[in-house]
Amino acid sequence: MPEIHAARRERLRAAVAALDADAALITSLVNVRYLTGLVSSNAALLLPAGGPDVLATDSRYALAAARDCPDLELAIARFFEPVLASLAAERGLRRVAFEAHEVTVERYEVLAGLDAGLGLVSLGRAVEKLRMVKDEQEIALLARACEITSRAFEDTLPRIRPGMTERELAKLMERAIIDGGADKPAFDTIVASGPNGALPHHVPGERALTSGDMITIDGGARYAGYHADMTRTVVLGEPADWQRDVYALVAAAQQAGIRAAVPGTDLLAVDGVARDVIDQAGHREHFTHGLGHGVGLEIYEAPILGYGRTGTLADRVPITVEPGVYLPGVGGVRIEDTLVVRAGAGTAVPPELLTTTTRELLAL
Repeated sequence: MPEIHAARRERLRAAVAALDADAALITSLVNVRYLTGLVSSNAALLLPAGGPDVLATDSRYALAAARDCPDLELAIARFFEPVLASLAAERGLRRVAFEAHEVTVERYEVLAGLDAGLGLVSLGRAVEKLRMVKDEQEIALLARACEITSRAFEDTLPRIRPGMTERELAKLMERAIIDGGADKPAFDTIVASGPNGALPHHVPGERALTSGDMITIDGGARYAGYHADMTRTVVLGEPADWQRDVYALVAAAQQAGIRAAVPGTDLLAVDGVARDVIDQAGHREHFTHGLGHGVGLEIYEAPILGYGRTGTLADRVPITVEPGVYLPGVGGVRIEDTLVVRAGAGTAVPPELLTTTTRELLAL
């Protein structure tokens, strides 16, 4: 797939040119993977405004880099930043844009103190902005991750029983994800039962599941580097009326958010549509996080829905929509799906849902 990565690098050159920079130094490993295809724990990319591009990594990844990135010049070095800086200077690249959000102060001081005499400017999150809009190949990989996630959840449900601990249930879900073909879980699975459901990111513990509990399960698969994210809340036994009411409220809020997720809609407006449903039911203080976030090569990517974020949704942007109501000392409900914002024939169309497990309240 070198042509896909080459096309991505060409799009990045426009951002480099806009900064009046001679080159960009990409050191975020996720961004290096996005732009080159190399999966590595130690790599960087020097992207001149006019090429050729240079991929640096150490000897552990030399063969993989030669195999996966045949169109790139390779520099094999354990400590690559001084090597790339010297190479930039040799090629007359004086003004270099770097990923200021990723480079530590210590690493910056090393770069700034080199004899190469580089002028360093911030690239900003230019690569992350490119990554927001996915190509169809990326969406297919994300869809596969979501398919594995949905199937793992459905395979896990029949095994949930009273007396099982939250930790045991989390491990069951993660084993089903691996057995389903994932690289690994996209993140540590959340299982929050009973009153622990009031904690949006509760860490599964030794609490035993009890009849009458609401149980929130938040998990996902990572497949070929792409992350799925799905949450469902179920009830162990017959749901009480209050549980049905809270669940219906969150489900209505989620549907409102999903309907609003079309190209051109303000990020804050999508969050607001769902939040208004919960506010009007008297639970303003019980929905304490943003409505959702982008997903892709990272589990949390741009865009972020909520928290005063500016910007609008665009075609082919995968996001989550995950409202929740959290009642301290009682429990909580969260329903989350991964979907793709879509446009068709110049008009907005309903988003494409990638997580397909039922959103009806399940009584186990």
